Amino acid sequence: MIPIYLDPNFVRVALVGDGALALRRLTWLREAGAEPDVWSNAPSRELALAAGKRLIARLPARADLACYHAVWIADIAPADAEALAAAGQRSRVLINVEDAPAHCAFHTPAVTRRGRLTLAAGTGGASPAVARAARERLERAFPSGWEAALEEIAQSRTELRARGVGAEALAADARERLAEHGLI
Repeated sequence: MIPIYLDPNFVRVALVGDGALALRRLTWLREAGAEPDVWSNAPSRELALAAGKRLIARLPARADLACYHAVWIADIAPADAEALAAAGQRSRVLINVEDAPAHCAFHTPAVTRRGRLTLAAGTGGASPAVARAARERLERAFPSGWEAALEEIAQSRTELRARGVGAEALAADARERLAEHGLI
């Protein structure tokens, strides 16, 4: 597995699904800053309300999938999910089918967010329960104070870089500020 973070400002993402799992994935994507198109031929009432204007009331065709960089598929009939995964893969689109690792070009990690600090735990689809347990441990290890500390460090970094400060001094400043916040 290659762990990466995708910036939703530079990648186009979509969600295909009908029910509670798709709604959960939509919430997760939005928490990450994405506003995906939502494709569904039978959306639950909750999913339709949450998707709003982004809802496209049908399953995507291969040409539709080719317009995206990454597509999450959840809560649809296994045969439809498999066909969409194959079509997306033929179009060189990154595909994730919830709970079907054999059809996934990528896996969705369990995530803890502390402002702009994003911590992820993944098992490559081997055990979402283990990834969730790791996420819970990360939540305890990285309390909410990391958000304010990171914002302070980011501002300081910008100011120091403008003055021509090098990488070692930037790292030292960050560590000092984390220590001042009692985080290390």
